Amino acid sequence: MLEDLFKIVKVRLDDDSSKNRKSKVSIPSNLLFKCPRCQAVVFMEDFDANQRVCTSCNYHARLTAPERLKLTIDKDSFIEYDSEMGSVNPIGFPGYEKKIEELQEATGLRDAVITGECTIKGQPCVIGVMDSRFMMASMGSVVGEKITRAFERASEKRLPVVLFTASGGARMQEGIISLMQMAKTSGAAARHSDQGLLYITVLTDPTTGGVTASFASLGDIVIAEPKVLVGFAGRRVIEGTIKQRLPDDFQSAEFLLEHGFVDMIVERRRMRRTLSNLLRLHRSDVCAGGGRQ
Repeated sequence: MLEDLFKIVKVRLDDDSSKNRKSKVSIPSNLLFKCPRCQAVVFMEDFDANQRVCTSCNYHARLTAPERLKLTIDKDSFIEYDSEMGSVNPIGFPGYEKKIEELQEATGLRDAVITGECTIKGQPCVIGVMDSRFMMASMGSVVGEKITRAFERASEKRLPVVLFTASGGARMQEGIISLMQMAKTSGAAARHSDQGLLYITVLTDPTTGGVTASFASLGDIVIAEPKVLVGFAGRRVIEGTIKQRLPDDFQSAEFLLEHGFVDMIVERRRMRRTLSNLLRLHRSDVCAGGGRQ
């Protein structure tokens, strides 16, 4: 029924436009959601109430960083780190400063990741959430520095780290500086691990490039949302290099789970509880002392 309504509204608006006159019916642009996977049409209100997951095919739509935090952490528990940190133009890339300013105004973010300290169902941790609206969450100097500092603060406070990843890879506008972030974030994750502290990565759609090749792959526990894209290079690049056709589900969360890269696939409605349980089971004060003191 909603599919028919969607078609009727579209035809009516197209007819009015072709006759060069205003539509007499005002249709809110965000009234309906059409799933890009199964083409089902649902009311946006119902889609949002289901945590932006399609009720027909279980498609998990992308979330902004504030939306992800709202669904995951305890209310009023978040203390943000490095909120004023912003990018410069280290290699003088033309138009980079203007692009950053436009994205900051459009998204309300300073850069592509938010980090801070919070609790998840009462369990304390340091959290980081990448936002694909900001240059496809590409990793430049600010993203790398904020994630590195998050690990360092977690180490100082002996807290676990939870990172929600979503990225197109390294940020080409910062050249070699962006590639250096791979080593920097990986080193910070290793130092955190050396202290016996827990690191959980949650791979969301898409997680690719230098982010996959660095901190996104280094979690003690690697979780993925259903059917998300995870990989390094693109399918065509790989097929052209190895001269072989890849499986249809290559680089999907399910394929990676089958081949041991991902530890578990968790639906969005179960993510908060799953993270809370993992954090509780791996609390450093419990593990180190054989029991809570």
